[in-house]
Amino acid sequence: MEPLRLHAPSRRDAVVVDLPVVLAPMAGVTNAAYRALCLEQGAGLYVCEMMTSRGILVGDRKTRAMLTFDPSERIRSVQLYGVDPQIVAAATRVLVTEYGVHHIDLNFGCPVPKVTRKGGGGVLPYKRDRLRAIIRAAVRAGDEHGVPVTVKTRIGIDDAHETFLDAGRIAEEEGAAAIALHARTVQQAYAGEANWSRIAELKQAVSIPVLGNGDLWEAEDALRMMSETGCDGVVIGRGCLGRPWLFGDLAAAFAGEERRARPTLGEVGAMIIRHAELLVSLMGERGVIDLRKHMAWYFKGYPVGGLRRRFAMISTLDELKELVAMLDADQPFPTAELGTPRGRQGSPRGRVILPHGWYDDTSGQDLDLSGAEDDVSGG
Repeated sequence: MEPLRLHAPSRRDAVVVDLPVVLAPMAGVTNAAYRALCLEQGAGLYVCEMMTSRGILVGDRKTRAMLTFDPSERIRSVQLYGVDPQIVAAATRVLVTEYGVHHIDLNFGCPVPKVTRKGGGGVLPYKRDRLRAIIRAAVRAGDEHGVPVTVKTRIGIDDAHETFLDAGRIAEEEGAAAIALHARTVQQAYAGEANWSRIAELKQAVSIPVLGNGDLWEAEDALRMMSETGCDGVVIGRGCLGRPWLFGDLAAAFAGEERRARPTLGEVGAMIIRHAELLVSLMGERGVIDLRKHMAWYFKGYPVGGLRRRFAMISTLDELKELVAMLDADQPFPTAELGTPRGRQGSPRGRVILPHGWYDDTSGQDLDLSGAEDDVSGG
């Protein structure tokens, strides 16, 4: 399996990702503790939670707090969201010069209605000129320090308004190091099936690396996606929720090995304790409370009984260890869960909420989209 190489336009000394696997930013999940936990399982590129360019420039406390990295993170990677080219460029410079970031990914895929109704997220690529200006500004700012910029997007707004091929060509023309495609539309959000054929189309349309995202639940799914689409790597999102060992499975699969992690309940408990220890190191004792959201994912399919509710209410590391000791450690891995979706799914939206007259033209250069960047760090 070839490594993933990402480089800025004027530099040949690329950021090299030995295993072409990327951890997708997920709000409230992919903090430094979870990234370190996943990194312990296998190689790859582990991306910080998404943050807004405005949040970075104004010194927003929540945004700045997310810019924390574990010492094990050899490549510091951040996903940046913004709608104004100048502000995105300025934020890029701050990330590189003040936080030592080695790679920046631009998000053009958010399907959240509060963002799309103001022209941001996954609907912004419809405004091709605006998209080009943002990518150009970020790439040039990153190139000042040899930092590569990549792009992530969706197929389009809906089946009638696809944007991914134009977005790919624009990203390539403006010097982006790669493009990742979540093979769903904004209208689908996280429902239905990802259309991998669109990843194959994008791969044929551009010469920069293409990463595929969508419905990657097991290591075998990643192998199949790369075989069917020809993509250069995969982006793992919901598939690793409560399953950080998936990255070890991916490393084994890409090396041609058949071994896969099928942890017993006791081994899952040990992983939860390790996760808690990393969170406490990052946040103090409140890190254990942050772990609560992960419990349903970790225990999916395992017979935990009445302990499930108690795990969801833990407050201290000692309390967690006591509960783990009460688990039936020999319970085997629930093989029925293999290949099943994890995390949020929901239903497709009847329609995507857009600003009035959004489809009138594809420029968007003069639009005031600042409202689309309010309070969405980590979204």
